[in-house]
Amino acid sequence: MTTERVAGYCALCWSSCGCISTVVDGKLEKVEADPSHPTGAALCGKGLAAPDYVYSDARVLYPMKRTRPKDQNDPGWERISWEEALDSTAEAIKKIQAECGPESIAFSLTTSAGTAMQDGSSFVERLRHAIGTPNNVVSMELCAFSKEFVYPHTFGVPMPPSDVQNSDCIILWGHNPNSTWLAFATRISKAIRRGAKVIVVDPVRIGFAAKAEQWLRVRPGSDGALALSIAHVLIEEQLFDKKFVADWTNAPFLVREDNGTMLTEQDLRENGNTNYRVAWDLKESSPIFFDISIGKYLTDTKNHTLALEGVFQFDGISGSINCKPVFQLYADLCKEYAPTKVAPITWLEEDQIVETARLIGSSGAVSCYAWAGLEMHSNTSQTGRAIACLYALTGCIDAPGGNVILDTVPVQSIVGAELKPNPVGKPPLGREERSLGPESIFGWITTDALYKSILKREPYGVDALVSFGLNMLVSHADGKRGRAALRKLQFMVHADLFMTPTAKYADIFLPVNSPWEREALCTDFKVDQKAVGHMQFRQKVIEPLGESRSDAWITFELAKRLGFSGNFWNGNLEEAYREILKPSGIDLETLKNSPRGINTNLKTRHKKYTDTGGFPTPSRRVEIFSETLHKHGYASLPIYVEPAMGPFSRPEFFKDFPLVLTDTKSPHYIHSQFRHVARLRRHEREPQVQVHPDTAAERDLSAGDWISIKTPHGNARAVVGLSRNLHPGVVRATVGWWQECKNLSLPGYNIETEESANYNALIGNEDADPIGGCVPHKSYLCEIEKLRVGGE
Repeated sequence: MTTERVAGYCALCWSSCGCISTVVDGKLEKVEADPSHPTGAALCGKGLAAPDYVYSDARVLYPMKRTRPKDQNDPGWERISWEEALDSTAEAIKKIQAECGPESIAFSLTTSAGTAMQDGSSFVERLRHAIGTPNNVVSMELCAFSKEFVYPHTFGVPMPPSDVQNSDCIILWGHNPNSTWLAFATRISKAIRRGAKVIVVDPVRIGFAAKAEQWLRVRPGSDGALALSIAHVLIEEQLFDKKFVADWTNAPFLVREDNGTMLTEQDLRENGNTNYRVAWDLKESSPIFFDISIGKYLTDTKNHTLALEGVFQFDGISGSINCKPVFQLYADLCKEYAPTKVAPITWLEEDQIVETARLIGSSGAVSCYAWAGLEMHSNTSQTGRAIACLYALTGCIDAPGGNVILDTVPVQSIVGAELKPNPVGKPPLGREERSLGPESIFGWITTDALYKSILKREPYGVDALVSFGLNMLVSHADGKRGRAALRKLQFMVHADLFMTPTAKYADIFLPVNSPWEREALCTDFKVDQKAVGHMQFRQKVIEPLGESRSDAWITFELAKRLGFSGNFWNGNLEEAYREILKPSGIDLETLKNSPRGINTNLKTRHKKYTDTGGFPTPSRRVEIFSETLHKHGYASLPIYVEPAMGPFSRPEFFKDFPLVLTDTKSPHYIHSQFRHVARLRRHEREPQVQVHPDTAAERDLSAGDWISIKTPHGNARAVVGLSRNLHPGVVRATVGWWQECKNLSLPGYNIETEESANYNALIGNEDADPIGGCVPHKSYLCEIEKLRVGGE
């Protein structure tokens, strides 16, 4: 018997936890945490269950092709060779591209935050760019749009990691790292033991809420009002960092009352500079100019006091102009959301809002991390802005114990943006509606835009889909419309480990292997400076099962057949890794010879904005007032917008659907994956919806009853679980149910029938966030009622 212990990291989610895999006679027997790794202090149940996942009977291990029409329930899968599968796929892509243009081919790519797609996503994006299509369904609007795309409108960068090791106060807003980022959770636990205070904003008492100084059981979707209310208390009680706000935000810049734009020198003088913003110097009683092109005031402000409040009148070149500082406008907005007004909106106690604000204002180093709990609402963007501007008041950005912009290992991007055709052809789907969404920047489109293109051919048609792992019918809204769209495609290829409800509509199925069956490279473990500076080449632990292959291998083989071999290092994946590593100064061989990885010992410089000319925003200042948003027709300040399908915005629906519905990812599974694994399924055997006992009693419901969840859009079934931690007006359902578990004789749930437990059948695409296209999976209206025995 030969036993090996192989160092690596678990690639099943964002956390990338360091692990040791035990292999006995070529078979993966066990996976456990590697405490010597920067992210290896613990390993979650999903990682521990890796052998069950790898050797699951549900895996598809050979290429397959459809033999029956897509309107039939059974695709009639037939095993084929890799040569036939890849050749057929390439021929279909080339044919449709030639006849309809590259934009008629869309890609879909599962999230690297909750799958092993981190190993291959950059290569898939490279292939998309080489083909020339502007369309890729990446699900950014469901996962990280606010923290990745909205946060930069305030700070110029995506939400940086929280330096919880040095935080006095840690805010977790819509984020439960115990379920989604274990490496972060272990650091928070240490910080709590050290004495750090925790604030958790979440509709349910989960994770660190049990240990929090303040747990705010906010009504789903009302977080923006809460952020404005906390900011109001900080401003009213002078608990914010006034010096940081005056010196490093655009709070002193004056805004015209007549048109809501920033006052510039051009408004005041003939031939004035449009780059010059105007502030008011209280000591000199005169204007002072700030040049946004260099990020500096034209006059040294050390001996000046800039006005943050008041009304100022100027004789402009076109007449009298009244102005207010940005901060005055922001303070006025926040005042409209005083705790007395916001308590009934958020379903919180007024005193708790005030106490939370005082805890933030009295703490030295404050960090704040927000994630998926804020991403799936019709008001996601403005909520993200409200939280970012609130955090700006603390002055803790890039400071010890705050959210720190970490130094990273320099690497070469290989996503292939330079391979796009020139001139670029048609725009990404949805860009006309969302000029600042992920469509406009990366071509990351929504499923709603994809379905519209396929079914209505608006603004143009998509005829082929190249899908890598995205189970969109179970993870995105409006699955019924999605099924109609996938049936209509001329061609679809899907690469995955399992035959999902989405994969069922493919013409060709390509079997993907697990992270334990392939090599990969990671140059950033994200959670703190030590982890960010860690680099690791992950070895293959076991040989691939059957004929399964990695996403990267599939991408490279398709690239060869499509004529892009030269842009894909002639099919040599190791050469691609060398290209990535070039700027780092670390060669691939060195990493291969260091299986536990190499730490580059990067050091963080705090408050880098003080010696680099400010922040990477258009004004070089933290932008409480966003001129970019204003120019694109959106609110320049973080206004509060009610959830589109909520009790206050849709009273006509609230009468028949009197409960607020929100969703959650199960801690036992990753999104819609792994319910077939007995080791995990035994912990959560059925789709559940949590209900307050009083709410259940009003409807004659008991724990374990099968119920129907009904919304204005659809219905799904689930089993009642009782929880006093929920507000009586809120119900909370788990997402991702479709798989059966044969080993426990537990059923699957057909998403196309009345037996469906698919949460996403409940949610429509009608109301989406206007900037990012986020759909309200987490703030909808519903009613629940008992089903007969057996769920019939």
